[in-house]
Amino acid sequence: MEQVGQLLWAVGGVTADGVSGPTRTAPSAGGLYPISLYLVAGEVEGLEPGVYVYRWDRHDLQRIAAGDAGRGLSDAALGQRAVAEAPGSIVLGAAYDRTRRRYGRRGVERYVHIDAGHAAQNVGLQAQTIGLTSVMIGAFDDNAVANRLNLRTVPIYILPVGYSR
Repeated sequence: MEQVGQLLWAVGGVTADGVSGPTRTAPSAGGLYPISLYLVAGEVEGLEPGVYVYRWDRHDLQRIAAGDAGRGLSDAALGQRAVAEAPGSIVLGAAYDRTRRRYGRRGVERYVHIDAGHAAQNVGLQAQTIGLTSVMIGAFDDNAVANRLNLRTVPIYILPVGYSR
C-alpha cells in the first residue's frame, strides 16, 4: 500500500510550488487537471482486488468495482500480457469537457494528451525510483476498458506496475 500511495501521489497528489500555492505533482494546462487516476488492483498487499479511483484531495482510494479486473482489462488491451500479469495497473482517464470549456478544440486535441503524458511519465519515473517497473500502454479498446472498469472518463493510458522478473 505504501508503494501504491507513493505512485498515485507522484501522478496526481497535492504539493506546493512556492509561487501559486497548492498544486499537483504533474503539470496541467490551465491547472484544470482533466486526468483521473484509477487503480486496477489484483495482487496488491493490503488492498482487496477491485477497481479504485484515486481521490487526490484526500490521498485515498475509493472502490468503484469489486473483484480482480486484471484479466478483463488485459482482454480489452488486446490481450497484452503485461496487463494480465501485473499485480496492479494504473489507468489514466480524461474528462475532456473540463479542458474543452476553457480551450476549445485545442484543449481536447492537445492539452489533455500532454497532461496525460506528464502523468504517465511520473508513473514510470516513480516506479523506477521505488524499485518497481512499469510500461505505458495505449493499444486498447476504449469502450471495453471504460465498461469493464466502470469508468466515468475516457481511458487514455494503461500503466501496469509490478516487479521486474
